[in-house]
Amino acid sequence: MSLASQIAANLPFLRRYARALTGSQASGDAFVREMLEGALADEELKASLAGGRVPLYRAFGKLWASASSGSVGGPADTATTSEHEAGAQARLGIITPPARQALLLTTLEDFTIAQAAAILECTPEEVAALVADAVAEIDHEQRTSVLIIEDEPLIAMQLEDLVTGLGHTVSGTAATRTQARAAVAEALPGLVLADIQLADGSSGLDAVDDILSVGAMPVIFITAYPERLLTGDRPEPTYLVTKPFQEATVRAAISQALFFGSTKPL
Repeated sequence: MSLASQIAANLPFLRRYARALTGSQASGDAFVREMLEGALADEELKASLAGGRVPLYRAFGKLWASASSGSVGGPADTATTSEHEAGAQARLGIITPPARQALLLTTLEDFTIAQAAAILECTPEEVAALVADAVAEIDHEQRTSVLIIEDEPLIAMQLEDLVTGLGHTVSGTAATRTQARAAVAEALPGLVLADIQLADGSSGLDAVDDILSVGAMPVIFITAYPERLLTGDRPEPTYLVTKPFQEATVRAAISQALFFGSTKPL
């Protein structure tokens, strides 16, 4: 496989990681674009990207660390940052940049501890310690109510158990767009977990748009079809978990969404 093909296959996931790392789709995409432009002009950098996801993420991490100096934002920060992105930018500094990277690499991106260590150029023991530090910080975040939009009953029950196990409450469950509207009419949630393909053929994307027209809250999409959300054609979710999922990945996404998703109690 050519280098261009390798990068293209991994690009949607690198962009997802960049958004979660910076708290902004604009900033994340700008860092990815800057890295790729640098590779075109630097044969040594281009050569370093060969070999799959690990070298690609390592090169991106080096760029982000040097360009941002560990702060939030980057080349594409604007005055039109959304409320949730502003919340992310206000809070990302609480977790050290290496810990933030270690957590996202081992949960959102599903790298092993050893792979994350190679990306961060440290030892596996150091990665494990960084992840523990990040989780400890995030666990200080307050509890909230969660709406689950999921048409598979077993998965909905699994998510309910996971949410309540984290100390949150379930404000409602919905298997269709109509049910989601009804649930929000009963109680506005502080967080939404949503599939994108629902029972009656309706769209979880449309259901989320309905909800966000009523009030602002973080949204985590949990779907077997991530490519439908990672096209670049529309604003993309910061928090996207692929089915079949690991519960640890969902827990981390919930913690991150709540930690970064609001500037005030939910």
